[in-house]
Amino acid sequence: MKIDVAFDSNGITLAGHLHLPDTPADRPWPGVVVGHPGTGVKEQTAGLYASRLAARGFAALAFDAAYQGESGGEPRGLEDPAQRVEDLKAAVSFLTTRPEIDAGRIGALGICASGGYVLPAAAGDHRVRAVATVSAVDIARQFRLGADGTQDPAVFQGMLDAAAVARTTAARGGDPGALPLFPATAEEARRLGGEHGAEGFDYYRTPRAAHPRSAAALTWPSVDRIAAFDAFAPVPLIGPRPLLMIVGTRAVTSWMSVEAFQKATGPKEIHWIDGASHVDLYDRERYVGPAVEKLAAFFTAALAEAPALTSTT
Repeated sequence: MKIDVAFDSNGITLAGHLHLPDTPADRPWPGVVVGHPGTGVKEQTAGLYASRLAARGFAALAFDAAYQGESGGEPRGLEDPAQRVEDLKAAVSFLTTRPEIDAGRIGALGICASGGYVLPAAAGDHRVRAVATVSAVDIARQFRLGADGTQDPAVFQGMLDAAAVARTTAARGGDPGALPLFPATAEEARRLGGEHGAEGFDYYRTPRAAHPRSAAALTWPSVDRIAAFDAFAPVPLIGPRPLLMIVGTRAVTSWMSVEAFQKATGPKEIHWIDGASHVDLYDRERYVGPAVEKLAAFFTAALAEAPALTSTT
């Protein structure tokens, strides 16, 4: 069962889909917040994982980030890491208000860029009992270093130059334009980004998973906001809560999951899906199926019982 919901995040109304199990339970369900990739919306891979977790007994919330999808916020297409982290915490807050969900048994799952955002969100929010990622990416590392970590630093410096010009243009009343996220054709996507670029184009820009509200461009101020972000610095604060990171063996972004995993101090596991690329784990059943089974087992164990209440007086 899927319910349309809305909740507040720093004064911005976020739109979500709350996926609930079809089978009644004798007590409130454990909840899982599911964050979408950087250009995604709740109807794509986040919704897929949320629905699959609901089928396994979890109340799972997929939602659109502020400034994107059906959620509020201006300017449209802004990617603000600080707000994205706040959105995840706001989603946790929303789940605590639902009578059908056990507020003491809430986990968080981040996919791609949200795999980076969920780490600092959980690090500072002890209501999150367990943290999982799929194809995790720190968006700042990807912008600075490229998906595979080998990008010429001059590329990002050029983007920062363009972002600076755009801010000045806007201040003077002009049109700052936007940063396009995809080239015009699959061939150009492959030429610019190799197999990873081609797979991203195939997922977001073809009938495979294209959605009219999925972001095709970002505002230029997104770039300098991303520049100062570090998704992995707070990772040690997640412990002693458990961390599961799911990665495809063919994912060019896997080095980021490995880096974050090495910083974790509590119970942790990095789980490799054989043969999967970064984008394969968005929707390819032969890879998503095993990933969901691993996630369900992880959250079942981690959210088995609510923690005892601790007095603050």
